[in-house]
Amino acid sequence: MVETTVLVVPGKKISVPRFLKRILQIAIGVALTSAVFLVMIVGNGMVVGRNASLQSGMNAWLAFIQRPDILATIIVTALVTVLVIYWMRDREG
Repeated sequence: MVETTVLVVPGKKISVPRFLKRILQIAIGVALTSAVFLVMIVGNGMVVGRNASLQSGMNAWLAFIQRPDILATIIVTALVTVLVIYWMRDREG
């Protein structure tokens, strides 16, 4: 028997398997972290870059995100994921 739990989405509560909920929570955390770094890197490139362009900022972000050895990325991803999980848990009722 599959253990189910409640997944809270805007305006709804959906019953889903616990494993699927955890996977979705991790994906949300990774997406939020990537978006934060995208804004930071592209914004920094637009402000201080000599060749300030959206494309150069995107290239810098891709080079950063694709490096698996960046410890800061791992730490921020874990922090955002934990915060999202606690936020969702509070709204499960």
